[in-house]
Amino acid sequence: MVAAIQAAVLIILPALILQAVKRSRVLSFLGATLLCYLTGIAMANVPGLPINRSLSMRLAEVAVLLAIPLLLFSTDFVRWLRLARRTILSFVLAAAAVMVSAMVGAAVFGRFLDEAWKIGGMFVGVYTGGTANMSAIGLALGVKEEVFILVNAADVVVSGLYLIFLMTVAQRVLLRFLPAFQSSGVSPGPGGAEGGPAAYGAGPDAAAGAPGGAWVRVRQAGLAVALAVGIVAASVGLSLLLTGKLADALIILLITTLAIAASFVRGIHRLEGAFDLGTYILLVFCVSIGTIADFRELTASPVIFGYCALVLSGAILLHYLLAALFRIDADTVIITSTAAVFSPPFVAPIAAVLKNREIIVSGLTTGLVGYAVGNYLGLALAYLLHG
Repeated sequence: MVAAIQAAVLIILPALILQAVKRSRVLSFLGATLLCYLTGIAMANVPGLPINRSLSMRLAEVAVLLAIPLLLFSTDFVRWLRLARRTILSFVLAAAAVMVSAMVGAAVFGRFLDEAWKIGGMFVGVYTGGTANMSAIGLALGVKEEVFILVNAADVVVSGLYLIFLMTVAQRVLLRFLPAFQSSGVSPGPGGAEGGPAAYGAGPDAAAGAPGGAWVRVRQAGLAVALAVGIVAASVGLSLLLTGKLADALIILLITTLAIAASFVRGIHRLEGAFDLGTYILLVFCVSIGTIADFRELTASPVIFGYCALVLSGAILLHYLLAALFRIDADTVIITSTAAVFSPPFVAPIAAVLKNREIIVSGLTTGLVGYAVGNYLGLALAYLLHG
């Protein structure tokens, strides 16, 4: 009974937070993703509040498996490849920087941690696509639950400090050694400023405004869920067929690959409500994963905290240095770093801080590409480190 109540709370809380965000300018600025994450963390750190962390982990894992295809269905990968060269280059440099930094971190901390190679892969995933990638890679590599809890808690603290930097003085600091953004005179279209599906590369929302549009949207959202479940089931089936067992790493890669392939099918790419459902499921994931971030446990493993701090700070500094070498402007570097480290929902708030609406679409799309490539890069580095 207690488990059912906890599951219901974790699923319903994002809906309440979304309503609060709509009614408050301050909460709207913070964004639903950050608020869901903070709410979960607050729950985890309230003394005496009974949180079943195993249940939270299972719910987060299911959410990841369903959210990946739903989010990727509406991603326009061809459009992303046509973006300005500086945006793509900056994202590639960010991904390369975290790969190098994670390798250095594994070399430094490998003697202290038995699963340093797995943790390194998780750090690459989370800092190229977001926490969902970290969870997916941890699941794929069979990371122990107690290790994942510590890694997640360390990431919350370290990345939280970086978020404060981005929302305060980052632009002024980077403008000291990076060129300023050159406006193209083109503003994002409808949905861009709010970070809606149009901004992520989804198809037009014509059906929602037409007679019977709400029913069409519900029906198409249901189809999207069915397709997502089908992709997960097909990935599990293929894993059993090819390996004779549930190979978690293969399942994650198959889900990602099949979802990307599905995004090129026009009918699937334009499904109404798929992205919104994926976003909501990701909010459920954020609340759930937040409830396992007990800060009191950080003192139990300062090595993992140091590992995380080294990887993220090293990746950020290397990204900035490479950006200076290639003369990429400050705003583009900040927005691609935001997309890689924090995932797409954080793009719009950071763009607002920068007072630059033009970079929203490229930042959002880059973040979604990070969702896709983060799993590949994280698992590749983990197995490279493992030898």
